[in-house]
Parts: sequence; structure tokens; C-alpha cells
Amino acid sequence: MKTLLGTIGLISATFAAPTLASDWTHIETEAKGQTVYFHAWGGSQEINRYIQWAGNELIEQYGVTLKHVKVTDIAETTTRLVAEKAAGKNSGGSVDIVWINGENFKSMKDNALLFGPFTQSLPNWQYVDKSLPIDVDFSEPTLGLEAPWGVGQLVFIHDEATLQNPPKSYAEMLSYAKAFPNKLSYPRPPEFHGTSFLKSLLIELTSNDPALASPVSDGDFTAVTEPLWAYLNEFHKVAWRGGQQFPSGTTETIQLLDDGQLDLAISFNPNAVFSSQASGKLSDTTKAFAMEAGALSNIHFLAVPWNANASAGAQVAINFLLSPEAQSRKGDLSVWGDPSVLSSQYLTGSAKNTQQFKSVAEPHPSWQAAIEKEWLQRYGN
Repeated sequence: MKTLLGTIGLISATFAAPTLASDWTHIETEAKGQTVYFHAWGGSQEINRYIQWAGNELIEQYGVTLKHVKVTDIAETTTRLVAEKAAGKNSGGSVDIVWINGENFKSMKDNALLFGPFTQSLPNWQYVDKSLPIDVDFSEPTLGLEAPWGVGQLVFIHDEATLQNPPKSYAEMLSYAKAFPNKLSYPRPPEFHGTSFLKSLLIELTSNDPALASPVSDGDFTAVTEPLWAYLNEFHKVAWRGGQQFPSGTTETIQLLDDGQLDLAISFNPNAVFSSQASGKLSDTTKAFAMEAGALSNIHFLAVPWNANASAGAQVAINFLLSPEAQSRKGDLSVWGDPSVLSSQYLTGSAKNTQQFKSVAEPHPSWQAAIEKEWLQRYGN
């Protein structure tokens, strides 16, 4: 089933698709009247409202209807596309845009499920900050098959009114958990934030073992992850609900922090605290921080499946989402606060000054699935 992609020439042949954006006027004309089904995580009210705003702008400016298909885990969409590929459904697909990165991008790329390359033909590509690591996704070359949308960083949120000096390392976090039982936790893997917590923890515990940058092997996995399971065995004993239950995701950790049940919430947006304060979900005394070693960081992307029913509409939608207007609103601290992928000179308002921490690179994507599988075997029941 898998098609390993080695050269640009092979990619061009593998990803034959409807009209690319070489003639943008033609693309906009073709897009008018199309309905674009956008598969994106639906676990944040702020993000959902932003996508709704983008949909209103798209219908008004371009006559394109954007339908947000809210998914819990984008791997569900990957599975759907693999099934469409296996059934020979090479046109009229059910997905037009997918919000992806990491393991899901690698899986879709390997299975020849992506349209393109298309990104550099987008008119708004000119505004993208080319100094960002937009050419790779978890060390996997993007090759123009997905457009950068925002910058993610793993951060923790605490309330300065009750916790002035939060733990600045995972070693300190374990000591804190033992001193104050039932006050710390993390989302249940394979939920994205929970898996990110595990990867960040593993990087610190192994001093970012060089093996993490390469495809995982059975031998490496056992040796490298041993400290992770030893840590979690200790942590779970003193974690929220005795490590027998875990929050469902970032939204629940923020609610539990506000309720006083947890002392730390978790987010992959360094500015999520501001939009949560603006919407009344968190008090004004809350603050985001990253571990002293840095924050696990990546770019999140938008891609178009090879069999998209509305590939022209999808390109118009992605181009709009890369516009200074849309990126400035997305970066607005009271709207979403997602750090922009555009050069700051093109941004307006608070998006020009969104908070970012020192970056720690993601491991090779193969480690993600291996860690999730082992976590579920050890702690999933």
C-alpha cells in the first residue's frame, strides 16, 4: 500500500491531481460555488469560532463554502482516506482540506494521499516567514505538499495566585507531585497533548538521545524509553485520581485548573492563556510557561487530499488562511493567539507580538506511534 517518495520527479507523478495554482484567476473562478470540507480538530471553542469566521469571509469574498468537520483525532481522517484509496476513489473524495502534522503527514505522504506540490503557487506564499522550519514536518520533508498554518509549542499554565513558582523541569514536576498529591496530570494518550507531554518528558529524561531523531527500532525503543516508564510509574502514584484516570484533552485541563483540581494545565499554544482569560475560562492571574530546557515545538500545516472533490476551493481557502488578514486575526491574543507563520511585518495588532519560547525539536514521527502503543499497553486499562 505504501508508496515511498524519493525524488521530486516521483512525487510529481505520484500526486497527479486537478488544476494547480499556476493560473490563480482560473483557480478562483473554478472555486466559486464549491463546498470545501475541512477536517480539523474540534476540541477548542476559540479555534472553532475562528474557523467559522474564516468560513464567513470565504463565502463573502470568494463564493466558497467552508464546512468544518470536527474530529477528535486527525488519524481518523487518515484512515478514511486510506480506505478511499484502497477502493479506487481517485476523485470526488469526502475530504478537501486536512489540518495535519507529524505522524499523520508522514502516513498520508507515504500512502500517496496528498495533492500537490501546491504551496509555492499560492499568492499569499510571499508573506510566509521562510526562516521558520516550514520545509520539514517532524524531520519529514514537506515538499510543497502541505502549507504551514501556525506554530505550536508545548506549554503549561499555572495560577500565580496559588502557585508562584511552578516546576521548570520534569524532575521538579515529579518532586512537586509527590509533595502535593492529586494536583498534576496530563491528557490521556493518544490524545495529541498527552502524547506531546510524553515526548517532551522523554527528551528531558534522555538528554535528547540522538536516536530520537531517527526512525525507531525495537532495540532503541526499549533502551531509550526505559526512563520514561520508570518516571510515569512514580508519577501516576501521586497524580490526579491516582493515575487511574486522565483528562480528555487541553480543554479539560484548563477547566480543572480553573476549578482548583489541577495546579497545571497543558496547551500546545503558548498564547492559549490569553484567549482563555478573554472568554472567562481562566482568571487574570494565570500565566503560561515552558520548561527551562525549552518547549517541544512544531509547525502545524494544511494539506489537500489527492482526490479532493473541491481542490480549487481548497486552494483558495488555504490561500486565504495564509493572508495577513486571516493570520493577524488568528494571532490575536483574544481570538486564538496561535503564533503566525508570516513575517511579522505583514501582521497587525497583538499577532505581531505573540509569545514564543525557546524551541525543542520533535522526535522522528515513528516514535509517536510506538510510544502511544506502549503507553496504552501499560496504562490504558
